[in-house]
Amino acid sequence: MAIHTMTTLKSTIEDLATEFAMSIIGALRSASIDELTAVSGTGGATARRPGRPPAAEGGGASALRAGRRGRLGRLPRRSASDIGKLVESIVSLLQTHPEGLRSEQIRAELNLRKNELPRPLSDGLTAGLLTKKGEKRATTYYAGKGGSKAAAGKPERASKKRGRRAKR
Repeated sequence: MAIHTMTTLKSTIEDLATEFAMSIIGALRSASIDELTAVSGTGGATARRPGRPPAAEGGGASALRAGRRGRLGRLPRRSASDIGKLVESIVSLLQTHPEGLRSEQIRAELNLRKNELPRPLSDGLTAGLLTKKGEKRATTYYAGKGGSKAAAGKPERASKKRGRRAKR
């Protein structure tokens, strides 16, 4: 008798599942495209690859910063004037700290990501707007003695590696 009840239960479940599936298919066939996109959540948006964050509204580095947490990620392309403005803000910050600041302190004060700072520091040093003492993590940056704010726009970038190779 137990076998007879199991087959009855199994066939009842199969019948209910088939009936349910057929009613879902019927509902989908009678729905409009607008209803289907509203239910699926795409809302007519273009498909994007899995794992990629949605495009930040408003653009800019701050929108990117807010959208990405954790790993650093690639920076958007910055213009020479954007980098020049950042150099100027670094110089003005260092003028208020005559004892100098390390790069992580500058980054914390200006609310920047780790990978946003090397280029402006390098350009500021090249233009003479910044000076430094120490090496690696012990490097302390100071406001430079010479240079003008106009030089911060796009300084000439000297390659240290080329100079070393030429000496050999």
